[in-house]
Amino acid sequence: MSLEEKVGQLFVMHVYGHTATDPDQSDVDTNLKELGVRDAAELIARYRLGGVIYFGWAHNTRSPHQIAALSRGIQEAAAKALPSGVPVLISVDQEHGAVARVGAPATLLPGAMALGASGSHEHAREAARIAGAELRALGIRQDHAPDADVNVDPANPVIGVRSFGADPEAVAGFVAAQIEGYRSAGIATAAKHFPGHGDTTDDSHTELPYIHHTREEWDRFDAPPFRAAVAAGVDSVMTAHIVVPALDPSGDPATLSYPVVTGILREEFGYDGVVATDSLAMRGVRTKYGDDRVAVLALKAGVDQLLNPPRPQVAWDAVLQAVRDGELTEERVEESVLRVLRMKARVGLLPEDGTAPEEITAAAVDAVVGAPAHLAAADRIAEATTTLLENDGGLLPLSPRTHRDVLVVGADPRSPSGTTGPPTTVLADALTGLGFRATALSTGTAPDATAVEKAVTAARGKHAVLVATYNVATHATTARDNTQAANAALDGSPATAQDPAAAEDGQIALVAALKATGLPVITLAVRNPYDVARLPTVDAALAAYCWTDVELRAAARVIAGRAAPRGRLPVPVRRADDPAQVLYPIGHGLTY
Repeated sequence: MSLEEKVGQLFVMHVYGHTATDPDQSDVDTNLKELGVRDAAELIARYRLGGVIYFGWAHNTRSPHQIAALSRGIQEAAAKALPSGVPVLISVDQEHGAVARVGAPATLLPGAMALGASGSHEHAREAARIAGAELRALGIRQDHAPDADVNVDPANPVIGVRSFGADPEAVAGFVAAQIEGYRSAGIATAAKHFPGHGDTTDDSHTELPYIHHTREEWDRFDAPPFRAAVAAGVDSVMTAHIVVPALDPSGDPATLSYPVVTGILREEFGYDGVVATDSLAMRGVRTKYGDDRVAVLALKAGVDQLLNPPRPQVAWDAVLQAVRDGELTEERVEESVLRVLRMKARVGLLPEDGTAPEEITAAAVDAVVGAPAHLAAADRIAEATTTLLENDGGLLPLSPRTHRDVLVVGADPRSPSGTTGPPTTVLADALTGLGFRATALSTGTAPDATAVEKAVTAARGKHAVLVATYNVATHATTARDNTQAANAALDGSPATAQDPAAAEDGQIALVAALKATGLPVITLAVRNPYDVARLPTVDAALAAYCWTDVELRAAARVIAGRAAPRGRLPVPVRRADDPAQVLYPIGHGLTY
């Protein structure tokens, strides 16, 4: 390889468009503006590109056959443009649950925290195998999963349900199981976000978080899942744009830290696989250095793959110049290239016998993606994840003989993949299919007084109300048993007169108002399970951990008694008014 082609192998970039050579004009315009090229084929030729990552917002993932055709076009472009003929490693963030770029009709599976709630490594392994098989049929050979963060902070804005839980050893077991499942499907994995993004209230997309664990705390809380990933043979480890002073007092983010990447991950953990950055467009890695220095410093720290530099020409030129100036040796670049090539070989892109990699075919898409057996497995796994937190007076399971008319209200967040939902409609349809007369009313994640009043009006004549909640605000510390807030919402008077917290979070006012009607109220947390601690006491409360159809349908079956609740909390839920007190411990979960 020429120096330019070696450097190109280290770059992984996104590109706008649903095809490799003929994207929509709007995508051409965006590519020219952001990347300086018209399409994927030009991007590969310009930068001798080693990897491409797909995103829904880049219009790469419209449908299974379109994705497969895009993958074929990218590999054809690489064969023409790259003198070495090395195929491109196509990757995606398909964690499932809250992060899913490829949507239905592909199989959507429960995410990490839901799998943690199931308590089953076999479920985690099976979910990864199914996810991997479908990605491979689409021409995608790497999934940036599993998430190895331990979600210590309930207010974590970027990890949350993407983590398997709050117990380091439990998370380690699930991480290893998923790596095994993806490997069995021929997919490269990427444990993230090293050295651990689970204990922060800051989002590295928008700022530079600090983790103030001591070295001993880091060894106890953050390290075990990454050690397990290395032991399980993980193909790649993704760095976090966070500062951990106990690991490196320089103030540099871990992505740019030699003591973290080389000192700990490579030398202490004995890891010699690929190290990839998180997106270099994120603010967390750009607060201290310019885009030219970030790319060079990451490689000097021991990183191998540079993901999504915001100004690719600047980063590309900077790395080439660093080699020419002697700041980076060509031998150092070759170390990373060899790691990348070994990963490509492991997933069949460089067959040892010299034959061409397996073809990406429409027949494989039809046979594998969204296969009936996969969809059935997703439903079965999801049933094991739904967690029953409260069931006052044994309201659940709900019977259509006694509670036939059900109002489903609450949050309707957009589906992670854009292909499922809205949640209230999915829940209502599922309950209707189970013998209830259920109607849906979306009130949003921040219902105002008008929305609350509409919900109260719609509840008249119903037998029960199901409220879908979504990340109820952490600042609401006096919500439980708040009859003043309920009365304010019911009579239309300003809730702030009785309770500022209820005014700050409309979801609290909504639940309080519905509870004050005297009807049985059930809440279903469709993302973080911590909502229950910030809401007024209700008759029953459950956690689904995500709001895609598979989790919601499973929750409906549990509510209706068609499936027993088997999920157990993988994180503690602390009292909102006294976080030192645990309301529901790890392992809590009722059944019937």
